[in-house]
Amino acid sequence: MLKIAWAEIYAHPLPENHRFPMIKYELIPEQLLYEGTITDENLFTPHALKEQYITNTHTEEYWQKLKNQQLTKSEIRRTGFPMSEQLVQREITIMQGTLQAALFALNYGVAFNIAGGTHHAFTDRGEGFCLLNDIAIAANYLLDNKLSKKILVVDLDVHQGNGTAEIFQNRAEVFTFSMHGAKNYPMHKEKSDLDIALPDGTGDEAYLKLLKENLARLLDEVQPDFVFYQSGVDVLASDKLGRLNLSIGGCKERDRTVLKSCQQSHIPVALSMGGGYSPQIAQIVEAHANTYRLAQEIYF
Repeated sequence: MLKIAWAEIYAHPLPENHRFPMIKYELIPEQLLYEGTITDENLFTPHALKEQYITNTHTEEYWQKLKNQQLTKSEIRRTGFPMSEQLVQREITIMQGTLQAALFALNYGVAFNIAGGTHHAFTDRGEGFCLLNDIAIAANYLLDNKLSKKILVVDLDVHQGNGTAEIFQNRAEVFTFSMHGAKNYPMHKEKSDLDIALPDGTGDEAYLKLLKENLARLLDEVQPDFVFYQSGVDVLASDKLGRLNLSIGGCKERDRTVLKSCQQSHIPVALSMGGGYSPQIAQIVEAHANTYRLAQEIYF
């Protein structure tokens, strides 16, 4: 059964000027339920993550400052969010959603968090609308509890997974792969185990060729027993922040490539949604919904 983390707090506690990109967290499950791709049985509501799993990835000092609303003005500005207790509660609920999705993926082959993909959160700071790093927290949980020995992070958001790269720079059990816009945020890139920096305007054909070649090679060479997939749809040509030129069909083929590769290799995969900033919310929802449709088609 396809299991998907969703909680009302994902969508609602943000100030009005941040609401547009977050409304997708309400609309995606509504669309999937309406069209019959999922039922209510597929959805689960995560609770707040226990602090011990946060500080297994992030420094105690940073977590205490975040939890107690003690970040400096410059630290707050770097996150892109005005601080509030509700925002922190939202973040730790998202973290638990990805952790639980990873556990469901071990049982069912694939599972989702409708939110997450907070790959700009570093060990000791937040950046780019990311306060804590859900993929890193869930990956460390699997490793620390001996549920996985080798993890591959496939980050196909248009922005480099700089925080994830920093967190795992000295942990050989996690291989970080980021395929992103060369000239896009962040201006200073961290070093992933494999970075593919794409020129502005990269379209479907070139993108998919690179992905298929490199993903097949990594699955063969890295030999992961678990994959985390950051499936941001800000790669779309319509995205106002993206600078790449993928069609919705190309984005869907990207997801098919990752999901089919994992399924054929019998590697569990947990997905986090990542970014998407097209001016038309319908395009964002359609591109994200395709990922869930493919999971149902390929796995169930």
